[in-house]
Amino acid sequence: MNELGFIPVTVIPVIWIIAAYLLGSIAFGILVSKAFGLPDPRTVGSGNPGATNVLRSGKKSAAVLTLLGDVLKGWLPVWLALQYDMLMWVVAYVGLAVFFGHLYPIFYKFKGGKGVATALGVMLALSPLLGLAAIVTWAVVFAIFRYSSLAAIAAAVLAPVYAWFFLSAYQDYFITVLVMAVLLVWRHRSNIRNLLAGTEAGFGKK
Repeated sequence: MNELGFIPVTVIPVIWIIAAYLLGSIAFGILVSKAFGLPDPRTVGSGNPGATNVLRSGKKSAAVLTLLGDVLKGWLPVWLALQYDMLMWVVAYVGLAVFFGHLYPIFYKFKGGKGVATALGVMLALSPLLGLAAIVTWAVVFAIFRYSSLAAIAAAVLAPVYAWFFLSAYQDYFITVLVMAVLLVWRHRSNIRNLLAGTEAGFGKK
């Protein structure tokens, strides 16, 4: 029993993981779009309820709020788990749970976004330097090529490399980043096909 006197210690990690998944299942792109009177992002553009697609459908402020919400929901549960000195494997599973919640949200029939911003939030909580490296990678690739998807793919591919340097002493955290990176690339498979075919939509491109 823990200090509360009624919750078995073995159940506490399960509660954290389930709570993280439920938080991840909240789609800020859908909620923010509704609040701003914008179309449901799942019905426009790429159909992805993320910040990039919200930006295509309307206001920049709505896209910014979506981005911040998705990053925050990835960061918060991992940061809290660290503050409460949860075991490394629990923190790792909390990070994966919130990420999987975004990808496969229970509130939206398990059809979610691609997870870029939420993965960034998880990485920022695990290591601010890791998160910063991912942000810089995304920004540089986007500035050169003007493709958000390509920038996300590049950041995902390089994230495990960065994690190897910043989280080499924390194997469970490294595995978390590796799993997220693989899934991020997988979720962008249609974008990869479009990039290879020259049909991917880019910002500032005709």
